[in-house]
Amino acid sequence: MTTPHRTGASAGPRAGGPRRRRQVQGGAPLPLLVPALIGLAFLVLPLVALLIRAPWASMPELLTSTEVWQALRLSLICATAATVVSMVIGVPLAWLLARVEFPGRGLVRALVTLPLVLPPVVGGVALLMALGRNGVVGQWLDSWFGITLPFTTTGVILAEAFVAMPFLVISVEGTLRAADPRYEEAATTLGASRFTAFRRVTLPLIAPGIAAGAVLAWARALGEFGATITFAGNFPGRTQTMPLAVYLALQSDPEAAVALSLVLLAVSVAVLAGLRDRWMTAS
Repeated sequence: MTTPHRTGASAGPRAGGPRRRRQVQGGAPLPLLVPALIGLAFLVLPLVALLIRAPWASMPELLTSTEVWQALRLSLICATAATVVSMVIGVPLAWLLARVEFPGRGLVRALVTLPLVLPPVVGGVALLMALGRNGVVGQWLDSWFGITLPFTTTGVILAEAFVAMPFLVISVEGTLRAADPRYEEAATTLGASRFTAFRRVTLPLIAPGIAAGAVLAWARALGEFGATITFAGNFPGRTQTMPLAVYLALQSDPEAAVALSLVLLAVSVAVLAGLRDRWMTAS
């Protein structure tokens, strides 16, 4: 009597099928469960308290006041402009780090990601030293072209781009490393230049990574405080963004500060919801 051969389906999961992660069965041990719940409460409780103490009845009046509307409008404009600046110079930088071998690439990558861990106030001071009227580059901009960047709306955009661009570069570089470079090589063998191959082949492939990085950069720029107040100041209608308005309102009108904080919270939740599908796909 012959023994029937076991098929691939009975022997295990089919080759090429979706991989499923095995989860540990059983309840969580108490020494892990208690600190985990404390950590969850530590992160969630302040947000819940913000919702509980929110002046919901006067929220429409607070959000439509002239000062709040100016801060909202300026924040949206500056965050969008900072994101555009980050994309224009950040995507080529990410391509350079992912595709080109050159001496000191690790050091360059570390310098690019430095604003992620650098205190924002220090970043603002560094921008002043570089682009201020007496800065390394700013003095020439002022004397040759009459361009003054600190304490202007342009200064807000530069400060936000400085702290937000690393998020875009990291996201795009990771997407480029995951993309197959053979598509670019095939395009170049067919006569396309490196730039044409990037524009017609690589750019469509990494578009999801660029979109995710742009959203993260936009959200980071929208919430920037330290570098903005140090480099651009806090002038209503010109440099006062939402985080700065929250800080100022907290001293005189706490209800307005809570209302603005809820706007920033809503934006953060929207960013997380927009990126959820990408994270789920990556996991």
